[in-house]
Amino acid sequence: MDHFNLHELDLTTVEFKRACGGNQGGGDDGESCVTLGAVPDAPGVFALGDSKRPDVRPLLFTADELDAAGIDPARFGLSA
Repeated sequence: MDHFNLHELDLTTVEFKRACGGNQGGGDDGESCVTLGAVPDAPGVFALGDSKRPDVRPLLFTADELDAAGIDPARFGLSA
C-alpha cells in the first residue's frame, strides 16, 4: 500500500455508510452509529466517524489497522 499523510487527505468525496449498535431508544435520535467510508484518493484508507457528530473530522485508518481493531469494512458494505 502507498503511504499517505492521513492528516492531509481530502475527505469531501468520501461516501459514508452507517452501522448501528442496536442500543435502546431506536431511531436516529437514540441510536449509536458509526460511519465508515473508503477514501477515494488513498486506496486502503478508511474514514471512521460518528453519525451523531458529523461536524467532527473522522478518524483515518488503514485497512490493516481496521483489521487489528476488529472492524470489518464488509459490515458497512465496503471491501478492504
